[in-house]
Amino acid sequence: MPLETKKFNIQEHLRTPQEQAAYIDAALEDGDASVIASALGDIARARGVGKFAEEIGVTRAAIYKTFVPGGNPTLETLTKATKALGLRLTVKPAA
Repeated sequence: MPLETKKFNIQEHLRTPQEQAAYIDAALEDGDASVIASALGDIARARGVGKFAEEIGVTRAAIYKTFVPGGNPTLETLTKATKALGLRLTVKPAA
């Protein structure tokens, strides 16, 4: 009997603020700006891009362009995005 697989959809695992915060925390731990931008985009899509775009004051197109692998959001955009998501960025010693 062949193994049955199902396409993975990260948005199904980003339903609660706790899941979203853990996801962003893991992206921040990775340290790659592209991973962080992509993770924020995944959360925005899980919550609804239109509403998210309105909350941070950018267009839907800007969300799709900025919060993807290879996207390069400014610090201002990151700050607005995390605030709109009810999250905050923190810094702690790496060691």
